[in-house]
Formats: sequence, structure tokens, C-alpha cells
Amino acid sequence: MADEPTPEPGTSTSSSAVNGGKTVNECQDMIRRSLRTPMVKFLLEHLEKSGCGIGDGFIKAVHCEKKIAGGYTRGGGIMVCSNHMNMQDEVNQVVIHELIHAFDDCRAANLNWANCAHHACSEIRAGHLSGDCHYKREFLRGFMKIRGHEQDCVRRRVMKSVTANPYCSEAAAKDAMEAVWDVCYNDTQPFDRAP
Repeated sequence: MADEPTPEPGTSTSSSAVNGGKTVNECQDMIRRSLRTPMVKFLLEHLEKSGCGIGDGFIKAVHCEKKIAGGYTRGGGIMVCSNHMNMQDEVNQVVIHELIHAFDDCRAANLNWANCAHHACSEIRAGHLSGDCHYKREFLRGFMKIRGHEQDCVRRRVMKSVTANPYCSEAAAKDAMEAVWDVCYNDTQPFDRAP
């Protein structure tokens, strides 16, 4: 990406937007609306309780060259790729997904984004807890089956993200995902259960 913070290896969210997306200013307005949604408020509150409150500018709209929806960078915050956003729901999803990464980074003192297992765990949690793999979203992406769609979606999206990490080959990403799947998929913090 040009002129924007580089996310930690592979912590970016895939984009499905078309038609040129929004301007940075339009997207920044959408981010402001996103900050008022119950799920985002909940995650921000739990980041604060964990000692990692965010300040102004933590979540920002940027123009992205790569075909990603957004990303999280330790110390740099969350970026939402305006040119890959078309609807408010897309912005909400990116913000929620990336806030889960920020929460993981906050609560795990030794989280190393270059470690394929650490990265896979946070991606599993973000994919499972954010609603990225809700059946309606999967249907709109052209992926649908009656049973097991959610876990298949999380696995597919984890592999896409972790293999984008320069420290993780496809084989290393798959091995890491399988090794941490049960623990990370069942870790629903800060929620009582998966939303």
C-alpha cells in the first residue's frame, strides 16, 4: 500500500467491494457511524477495561492500493480501505474484525504477528466472533452450504490472511491453523459466547 501504515504481517481483511468504493472522507463518516453500533461500543469498552483504550485517529480511512478491506497495526491502529468500501455494513465488519485483533494484541503480552500460530489464532477469533462468516455474507460471496458453512468460511479466510503473512508459507499457515483451531475457535473473549 502506498502512503499508509503497513499492517502487521497478514492482519488485513479481504475486500469484496466493487465499483470504486468511497472517498476517504465518506469512509471516515462511515467509521464515525460504526463507532455508535452496539458491537463496536462493546469492543471499545473491553479494550478500555483491558488497559488499551484508543484515542482519536486509532481507526482511520485510507486509500489502499492492495485489494484489502482494512488492517490492524500494533502501535498504528486500524485502517479501513475507503476505496474498497461501498456500504455501511462493510465498514462495520472491518472495524469489528480489526478491533478483535486489537483486543488480542492488548490481552496477549507476547503476541507475535510473525508467528504463524499466533496470527492464525487471532484470525480464527476475528473470523468467528465478528460475523464475517454469517450465512448471509457467505451467500453474497457465492459460498453456501446447509451445514458447516461458518467453520469452512473461517478456515478459508484464515488461510487467505495467514498465507499473506510473509513469515508463513501455505503449509505453515495450514499447520498453524489446525494446531490452534480448537482453543482459538472456542475462545470467545471478551464475549460470553460467540455472537
